[in-house]
Amino acid sequence: MTNTIPGFSDHVFEAPDAQIAYSRAGSGPAVLLLHGFPQTRAMWRGVAPGLTESFTVVAPDLRGYGDSSKPDSVQAMSFRNMAADQVALMLSLGFERFHVVGHDRGARTAHRMVLDHPDVALSLTVMDIVPTHLLLDQLTQRVARDYYHWFFLAQPAPFPETLIGHDPDLYFERCLLGWGKATLTQFDAQALDAYRKVWRDPRAIHSMCNDYRAAIEIDFHHDGADLSRKVLCPSLVLFGADGPMAATYDVAETWAERLAVYRAQGIDGGHFFPDQNPEKTVEALSGFLLKPGP
Repeated sequence: MTNTIPGFSDHVFEAPDAQIAYSRAGSGPAVLLLHGFPQTRAMWRGVAPGLTESFTVVAPDLRGYGDSSKPDSVQAMSFRNMAADQVALMLSLGFERFHVVGHDRGARTAHRMVLDHPDVALSLTVMDIVPTHLLLDQLTQRVARDYYHWFFLAQPAPFPETLIGHDPDLYFERCLLGWGKATLTQFDAQALDAYRKVWRDPRAIHSMCNDYRAAIEIDFHHDGADLSRKVLCPSLVLFGADGPMAATYDVAETWAERLAVYRAQGIDGGHFFPDQNPEKTVEALSGFLLKPGP
């Protein structure tokens, strides 16, 4: 894929056990942008260019997604392994410390990153998630209904892969539209083309399922072991004001025991508010990243 994000150059990094595709532009302190499910780094097309005046922006595809490697095992798709890829990538680019921003699975990867590698983080931003352990340990009826895919995708292979494979566009577009008042017209057309290319790849479907299998089988236990630890770097919690997370949780409060110093802000839109409201997303990110302290 070329010109994934307007004005960015595309590259591939050879991580210890995966190839990580990424896009880069800008200058200044580094910001790492991590996408979520079922997207790729193309989700940042409306956001990343607005940050390049002040920052070096690096937007990779997580392992299992986009143009990055598609591991076959559940273990390989843990947030710990995803985070290690990204730390290695940033070190290879000469950034020993950087801001990390994540949406959805990227936010969970970012949270795990700053727990496993606290010295690399200038700041942490998580978008439209509550902590993984909390969601799974205190599952509510509403979340189980709205986020059923956590449990469908985690079923043993090849059951979900086979069902999704019959019409991947139908399934994944339903995911985009199902979490908070989104319409397909609110998503960048070129980004949608990039997503569909990946959705139709059986290896990608399998890796995405393994991501959710790992959340239950591996990540839940990693997070459980760290319940007493707080992220110490300045943090920002953004959430879709019209999404199911905000309807079910006090999203800001769910992070009180996980983040030592943080701000929280709702942005108009649902789960995919960076796509629905990129200008407000850039505004919120820029304000925080330029002055992340209290």
